[in-house]
Formats: sequence, C-alpha cells, structure tokens
Amino acid sequence: MTCLLARDAAGFACNLDELQPSNELRNIRSATGIKLRFERGPSPISMSERTNNSSSPVYDRALLLYGSKRNEILTLAEIEQYGLDSFGDADYVSIYGMPPREWYRHGIRLLGRTAVECTRDKFGKRIGLDVASVAARMPSNQWVVIDPFAGSCNTLFWILRQLPDSEGIAFESDRQVFELTYRNLAALDQRIELVHGDYVRLLQERCVPEDRSIVAFVAPPWGTALDEVQGLDLRRTTPPISEVIEQIACQFPKHNILLATQVYEKVGISSLTEVQTTLDWTELRIYDSNEKGRNHGILLGTKRWAPR
Repeated sequence: MTCLLARDAAGFACNLDELQPSNELRNIRSATGIKLRFERGPSPISMSERTNNSSSPVYDRALLLYGSKRNEILTLAEIEQYGLDSFGDADYVSIYGMPPREWYRHGIRLLGRTAVECTRDKFGKRIGLDVASVAARMPSNQWVVIDPFAGSCNTLFWILRQLPDSEGIAFESDRQVFELTYRNLAALDQRIELVHGDYVRLLQERCVPEDRSIVAFVAPPWGTALDEVQGLDLRRTTPPISEVIEQIACQFPKHNILLATQVYEKVGISSLTEVQTTLDWTELRIYDSNEKGRNHGILLGTKRWAPR
C-alpha cells in the first residue's frame, strides 16, 4: 500500500493514506486552519521481503520506544510494520474500536512511543468490562474516571464505554503527546476532558462531590521497568505504582476508590506484594491476548471499601 505524509502549519507530521480525506476530516481541517502538503511514504514489507532487504529496520519496542522513531508520527505502513515485526499482526495496534487502516482514515495519528505504550482494543475492552463489573458493586453508581497518564486515552475510551454515565478526566504532561491525542479525540468526538500538565498538581485543583465514586486507571510509563526476561518491576515505573496510588488516595480522602493498575504477565513478586499491601482488596487478572509470557493484565484494587 502507498501512504501519504502530510505536514501541517504547526509543524506536526500527519500521515494519510492515498484515499481522499473524508468529509469529516475536511471539516476538522477547515475549522482548525490546518494546511497540508502530501508526500509519498513507504509500504509495509513482509518478513520474507525483509530477509532479502537487510537495510530495512525491524519495527520493534526498542526502535519505537528508544530509537529514532520515538518522537516521530508514524505512517500507516510503519504502524502495520510494527504489528507484523513484533506480533505477526498488521492490525495489532487497533485502537478506538478500529483497526489501523480505519482509524488512520479518521485522522488518528500516533507517535512511535505511543504506538508501543497504548492499550490496544483487545486489551482495553477487557479492562473496561472488568472495571465495570467491580464498579457496579461500589456504594455509589456515579463515577469519575481518572487517567493520570493519558497517552492515547484508549483505555479511558473503553472504560467509559462500560460506564456510560461517568465523567472522564485524563492528564498528559508531555506536550507533543497531549496535542496529538487532543486532535485524535476531537476527530472522534469523545466526551473525555484531556488536560495538559502534571496530574499531581492538577488533581489538587479538582473538587469531586463526595457522593461520587472514583475509578482510576494507573499505567505510568514502564520504560526500563519492563524486562522481557525478568518481567515488570512496579517499583521502577515512572513514577512508581505505589506512589501514584498514594497520591490519588490522599487527594480523595473521603471517596471510595477503585484502581486498575496495568501489569505484565511476568511481574516482580516483591513489587506486586508491595502494591497489594497498600490496598483494601485486590484481584490480579491476566489476559491471554498474546503468546504465553508476553500477556498484559490488570491488578484491580480498592481503597476504603471492598466488593461484596
């Protein structure tokens, strides 16, 4: 497939496939004043083609999270190549209920690091269902759902689908990620309040009625906290998981809180135990969406209440 690269007036590299933009995208661009120019980009290559073309980089976690693609907006071909090279699935980075080719047509764009760190649909939907099943047992059926580390906001997107009457608030401290996600949510017309800045300071400015329950998705960047052999060390995320939980609990001292912490199938037992001891009730759930040993999951936990 041939892809098109567009750069807007603000200097953001945006990528569109060679299909003509939809009316929805034309309206977004005219409303924001974005001017686009188009360049042709590469198509994804198969593993057999890669064997005969050693100069083609492998699109893996290292390249997108730490390498030259970290802060670049990926083309559709690169999104699909990451899925093929890392998981044997061109549609691996499915988000907002759509495979890459479809969300790309809607104007959705991801940085290299966001493509790695985002919660894909298969995982996000299961998180949303599990969170909702526990939230239904909370004393109040009115929820404020908080995501301190927004990224793509795809997890919050799925949780709100399962808690349709709730309020969604997300925080993103990285300016580039924030601006891109803000555009993505605008294209989708999502009811998520996305705020730029540090969640610790911004949460202090939030006043949530005491009759509301708090649901928080805790997934700070893993970075080097994840080792494919040793697993995930919850004390080495940025910031550490226990620190995030404590900050949320301190900010809402009179609220019932449900926390969903993203984890890996292989997780350091001592770091997991450390987190569990800070909570009143916990349940670990691992999802069999990848090959064994590479699956993700969540640690459900509560503060000031326990499911009955």
